[in-house]
Amino acid sequence: MEIITQEYKQFLVDVKSKIKSAQLKAHIKVNEEMLRLYWDIAKMIVDKQNNSSRGDKVLETISKDLKKAFPDLKGFSTRNIKYMKQWYLFYINGQQLVAQIFQIPWGHNIHIISKVKTIDEALFYLNLTIQNNYSRATLVKEIEKNLYSRSSKAINNFQNQLPKLQSQLATEITKDPYNFDFLNLRQRHDERELEDALMENMTKFLLELGQGFSFLGRQYKIVVDNNDFKIDLLFYHVKLHCYVVVELKVTDFKPEYAGKLNFYISAIDTQIKSDEDKPTVGILICKSKSDTVVEYALKNLNTPIGVSKYQLTEILPKEYKTSLPTIEEIEAEFKGFENE
Repeated sequence: MEIITQEYKQFLVDVKSKIKSAQLKAHIKVNEEMLRLYWDIAKMIVDKQNNSSRGDKVLETISKDLKKAFPDLKGFSTRNIKYMKQWYLFYINGQQLVAQIFQIPWGHNIHIISKVKTIDEALFYLNLTIQNNYSRATLVKEIEKNLYSRSSKAINNFQNQLPKLQSQLATEITKDPYNFDFLNLRQRHDERELEDALMENMTKFLLELGQGFSFLGRQYKIVVDNNDFKIDLLFYHVKLHCYVVVELKVTDFKPEYAGKLNFYISAIDTQIKSDEDKPTVGILICKSKSDTVVEYALKNLNTPIGVSKYQLTEILPKEYKTSLPTIEEIEAEFKGFENE
């Protein structure tokens, strides 16, 4: 009886999974059919308006008549019909009809056409939503954070150091600048404060880094020739199948930073990377940088490195200090005791 019970439980799990899968497919299909209907309605309206002098006034009449004819159906308000028209004209005017628009919910579509300016930008957010199953709130947040203009923008040497496909994927995981607005920091913060704040907000930090990053450790210790070295942050990227070394700097980029990151990458490749892993990638995030200086610094390095900056729009007052004392403050305190 116990065996039969266990078999039945597994059977029930399988049936439930099948039903949920069918429900999801049905929902996606219903959404697609609704959006294709909206597209056809918008096309008919635009064609009608081209031969009419009434302009958008006719939309109110159409809305009224459709709601009267189909009282049980939603989506025929004047406002929504205007969105249908705007949606249709956005993609038609771009001379490109993309299949992706039928794969995301109507509310997502409205936000995209209301907030972006070009077809390329719209396609970026369409694909992002489909690949990551973004909620409407997450999509809106990424648009407001201007992810499109920041994505894949880090200066790097990936093309010279990685195979073509790996180079493209590595470029796609970078941003410039990284948006750290979720942190509360002083204007003159140090690297420890920045790192502490990122650790306290790891979920938001991972969201800003993007999909695929798995956090492995902070101040990750490696030993080379009996000397201890510590990597600021170490990640593994599940899509790239490689380790990602992240170094943080609260100053302008300096060429020696690239050399240090190159050393860390070489150590990870030698000591930790397996034969199945792809080459380790390094990302250096500084407060600011000169693109020309970065390009010179990366030119002859033999490890894949990308360099970006970070931005903060909200800075705490100068009086605010980290809760932990600095080395200088500790030394001053000891001197005070000695003088007493």
